[in-house]
Amino acid sequence: MSIFERISDLVRANINDLIDKAEDPEKMVKQIIIDMEEQIRKSTQSLGIAMGSLNSVKKQLAEAQARSNNWQAKAKTCLEQGNEELAKQALENKVKEDKMVAQYQEMTTATEKQVNEMQNQINILKQKLEEARSKQAMITARSQMADAKTQMAKTLGNMDSKSAFAKMDKMEQKVAQKEAQADAFSEVSGIQESESDPFAKMDQDNAINAELEKLKAQMNSESNN
Repeated sequence: MSIFERISDLVRANINDLIDKAEDPEKMVKQIIIDMEEQIRKSTQSLGIAMGSLNSVKKQLAEAQARSNNWQAKAKTCLEQGNEELAKQALENKVKEDKMVAQYQEMTTATEKQVNEMQNQINILKQKLEEARSKQAMITARSQMADAKTQMAKTLGNMDSKSAFAKMDKMEQKVAQKEAQADAFSEVSGIQESESDPFAKMDQDNAINAELEKLKAQMNSESNN
């Protein structure tokens, strides 16, 4: 093996090794989709928890607002009855509840914002997932085509066409040599094609008979003279 053939073999081996170690696009795309589905599942769970918190805060807000309204009504009743001191106590409680109402309202607004953001993120993830699923078939087809081309290239790379044709020429020479030997054996054994051909033998017999008749006629003619 020449040095150039050796270098060619080494380069081809390195290329094949790199191809074998390359990531499988089909598996990678499938894993990406699985990861996106898992992310959507977890995000949906988080959204459910956030919506539960929002409902809880809204309930607390409504209860605080109801207590505030109740203390407002009691203060009004106390004033109608001329009990201003008791009306002040009722209004003091109302002020406390109004602070709670403000806090719950702030929490409700912040939680609603978070829920909306999470919902938008989930919608974006779902759109991306649909895009990934629609591209999966195309990527798989392209990957399989690339694998087929790679396999063909590896097959052609491993095939030495010059050597193959050289072997075929050598076999053809051997067949020609065998044919020559067969012809030589036929000559040595005295087997001629004309002898084995009945039509050739018939033509030969006819020629001999004609010459015989010709010779007899000539001899008759000479005897008569």
